[in-house]
Amino acid sequence: MPHTNIKQAGFDEMNLSPDVFAVLQTVGYETPTPIQTLTIPHMIECKDLLGQARTGTGKTAAFALPLLSRINLENKRPQVLVVTPTRELAIQVAQSFNDYGAKMKGLNVLAVYGGQSYSVQLNQLKRGAHVIVGTPGRLMDHMRRKTLCLADLTGLVLDEADEMLQMGFIDDVEWILSQIPQPTQIALFSATMPAPIQKIAGKYLKDPEKVIIRQESDVTNTIHQKFLMVKNINKSDALVRILEASSHDGVIVFTRTRNDTMTLTKILEEKGFKTEALNGEIAQAARERTVNRLKNGSIDILVATDVAARGLDVDRISHVINYDVPSKIDPYIHRIGRTGRAGRTGEAILFVQPKEKWMLKQIEKATLRKIEEIALPSNRQINKKRMDDFKNKIYQTISTEDLCVFTDLVESTAKEQDISISQVAAALAKMLQGNTPFLPETTADKSAAKKKEPKAEAKKKEPKAEKKAKTPVVPKQKQTPARLTPNKITPTEKGMERYRIEVGHKHGLKPGDVVGAISNESGLESKFIGAINIDYDYSLVDLPFGMPKNIFNLLKMTWVKSQKMSISKYAC
Repeated sequence: MPHTNIKQAGFDEMNLSPDVFAVLQTVGYETPTPIQTLTIPHMIECKDLLGQARTGTGKTAAFALPLLSRINLENKRPQVLVVTPTRELAIQVAQSFNDYGAKMKGLNVLAVYGGQSYSVQLNQLKRGAHVIVGTPGRLMDHMRRKTLCLADLTGLVLDEADEMLQMGFIDDVEWILSQIPQPTQIALFSATMPAPIQKIAGKYLKDPEKVIIRQESDVTNTIHQKFLMVKNINKSDALVRILEASSHDGVIVFTRTRNDTMTLTKILEEKGFKTEALNGEIAQAARERTVNRLKNGSIDILVATDVAARGLDVDRISHVINYDVPSKIDPYIHRIGRTGRAGRTGEAILFVQPKEKWMLKQIEKATLRKIEEIALPSNRQINKKRMDDFKNKIYQTISTEDLCVFTDLVESTAKEQDISISQVAAALAKMLQGNTPFLPETTADKSAAKKKEPKAEAKKKEPKAEKKAKTPVVPKQKQTPARLTPNKITPTEKGMERYRIEVGHKHGLKPGDVVGAISNESGLESKFIGAINIDYDYSLVDLPFGMPKNIFNLLKMTWVKSQKMSISKYAC
């Protein structure tokens, strides 16, 4: 049953180890999230657990805190194993274990995933690790090589099991589960519970406690989430353009470091924005003054780090801009929660680099929202916004100020100089603006438009081709799972090479399994993986030309559908 209206208990009531509890006090964790409240007591008592909760609910701490509390630091062999679908999540979870175990002297946490040197991992495994966090393929490989010993394992976590199912790793997960010693506490966490996941839970978990967290309200309901892909773009210039083109009240710009808050504040001040920085090295009294200035409108933009902005509550925040992608989901949720308050709607903009797309997908999954991609505002958009703002300032001044003295002055100046009142007004506007151009040039927009014109003109001027005799259309024959022969295989596209893997239909292979295995081990984005032809006992896949030797060797050792891929270049 879903758990709502959960009775809150403090971390001090959960029998966590003194070292773990001390870390929570240091970082200021006081009240557990619902999933932590319901999960930690069961895991402390070594019970198996089936948890359903979306990302961003505090799930990692829910299993990391109790598992860390039971670790014997004198035993250097792995006692906790966490299986994750991706290398990025493995790194993130491993970092969380390190953070929560910061006061456990000698604790060693190791992330094991594809794309990382075997020699590095082997050396770390030889030195000993209390906690192993890894992806299915690489974990299986170490277990088969006998380089990862799980004889002392006491706890295993399957994190984001539905993602592993979607990526084709579920057979690998079952193999890992079949190899662990008994008794081992198993916790399975998944945002959804499709039938294959329920089947695994029924087979491997013993009388599990079930925890289902469904939030009655979502902080993102009142927030419009957007992202800007910052590929080949100067981020600070992009930030300035977005601020200039948007109608905003108060804005918080989140950065990763203290230095970034200072640098960006200087840039924005030079562009005329009323901006101040907020970071952990600013004295508390000065921080409070800055927040009050944001509240009363003395400044409009705050450039802040997560630590400095903790607990910040300002109703006038209309926009939150994530200048840097946070490394975890929780900070993102907390950041954007600064807007859309008190019945208002807000806007959250995330700057994303191509290599950070994986985190964007995690955020979409956590917030249950598809995040809209936006383009960088054009000069025309910025010009329109500047002119609208200028007109609004004039209207506001006319409606709220006593202008009698200035009206007489303008009229007398126009009469004395024999010029129009509009010329006098334009001169006053120029005096106010100074030498800074009021409107940015739109040459870039014009040149972009010109580049598109020839194609349109060519289409208009292109004479109609003479009608040719119709060529008979030969219907394509349907492909079947039978063995493919070379003449049925499509030619390799330019810039691609064809490879053969020794897994096929008879092993239950599907295209998604191939994509998942290659993407996870090599780091290659799925969009760069070409045609996939699955035959009876082998398959062909097109990959970008010039695969590095180390990646090729990794893929040779990669497992999919419980079979080694044994990839090789395909000779037609």
